[in-house]
Amino acid sequence: MHNDEKTTKKNLLMFPLGTVGRDIIYNLVTSYLLTFVLFTRNLNTAQLSAITAIMVAARIFDALNDPVMGNIIERTRTKWGKFKPWLAIGILTTSLVVYGMFNTNLTGWAFVWYFGFMYFAYSITYTMHDISYWGMVPALSSDADTRNKFTSRATLFAGIGGVLAASLIPMFTAGESAIGGNAVTAYGIVALAAAILGPLFLAFTIFGVKEERNASDEPAPPVSFKKIISTITGNSQLVWIAVIFLLQQIGNGIVLSGIGQTYIYVEFGYKGVYFTMFQMLGMMVTAFLMIFYPAISKKFGRKKLMSWLMITGAAGYAIMLAAGILPLEAGIRFAFLTFGYMLANFGQYGFYLIMMISIMNTVEFNEYEHGVRDEAIIGSLRPFLTKMASALTVAIANLTYIVFGILKYTNGISEFEQAANAGEMTSEAKADAITELLKGVQRTQSSGLLIVMTVVPLILMYLSYILYAKKYTLDEPEYERICNELEKRRNGAAV
Repeated sequence: MHNDEKTTKKNLLMFPLGTVGRDIIYNLVTSYLLTFVLFTRNLNTAQLSAITAIMVAARIFDALNDPVMGNIIERTRTKWGKFKPWLAIGILTTSLVVYGMFNTNLTGWAFVWYFGFMYFAYSITYTMHDISYWGMVPALSSDADTRNKFTSRATLFAGIGGVLAASLIPMFTAGESAIGGNAVTAYGIVALAAAILGPLFLAFTIFGVKEERNASDEPAPPVSFKKIISTITGNSQLVWIAVIFLLQQIGNGIVLSGIGQTYIYVEFGYKGVYFTMFQMLGMMVTAFLMIFYPAISKKFGRKKLMSWLMITGAAGYAIMLAAGILPLEAGIRFAFLTFGYMLANFGQYGFYLIMMISIMNTVEFNEYEHGVRDEAIIGSLRPFLTKMASALTVAIANLTYIVFGILKYTNGISEFEQAANAGEMTSEAKADAITELLKGVQRTQSSGLLIVMTVVPLILMYLSYILYAKKYTLDEPEYERICNELEKRRNGAAV
């Protein structure tokens, strides 16, 4: 076997393995941090609003932090390359921050201030290794099919990390199977496990992957906001795909922002196993796309595939909405709700894979238009948009809780969880008290949660679909044409 083929084969294993632990951490913070706050702390409206503002402000901060980090990576010159040092520094500091986030006894405004400091720290540290990780993809191969394999395999293993988080975190933090009998203790131990797994898995990428470093021999570009802004705004396809991706990610994240979990607790009982089943089955169906996306995309093309995904997603959201509205028995209602989420998530995840490839392909478009690739700067836009979307979904979730009066019930649950943690009541008494509390939730309140987690995502998914069809022009033939033209230029320059 040729050396390049051996390297590619090894990279196709070691690169995706690295993200399993990262995505356990990501899912813990993105999907369960707000749940941890709501169900372990008694918050008034002002404090919840402050936490919301902190999360949104941290994402706005990332508007500067992410591209700057991308530029710093572009300038990094070490014998380990430009990506790996930041992978190591980023994952180790992220692990320390995440452990500290979930292991504190502070309450009230003291907790809010502590939360703000730790959340900003998380934004900085996670950015270091996230941009480095995904920015490495273009340096692993410039072949479109091979790059599809790297992306799809990385997202497959990211999905494995997500499924592990979705399977275990709700089960071990709520209800009868909560570690230590209460959510306070449980989240602390779960955070410790995530903080250990993150560095362990990323070591596969750091020590096992070999990237192309020919670009690293070029003079280091200066850190310049003008350079960052000009790279992003000067690439018309990058600008459009950024808008499209942001809309899709907001819609995709609403269910897992905490609203889906709260809705299931309200409707079916405060037991983590229900949300584990709901989320795990919803995520498992995406494994088909993770594995077969390169072949499917090559056969049908991205835009045609998006049409089928749009239909699938719309059908899923419609089934979820119907399951919550129709007078069905609880078990049947839960089954239909979960089946609908499986279809909706299948469609959304397909969109996500297409957007990932579409963003990366703007690297060649940038080289075609401006003569430079700027891989890390362009790569930094995807994690920034993902994190911005996650902050906006949190804002949507918290606003939903306030508008529909759900905070009353989350505060009640947090009081019982704190009492159980302090040994003031047994886990059995806690479960009975929470069950009695949730009986007071009105139909209009639960219906409000349902509408936000179905209708809003469907609208945003449709908007992203329309914009992609009309504004993104880098389809397969056009991308191939650009790559061929770039190859001619390189060969001409080499003569």
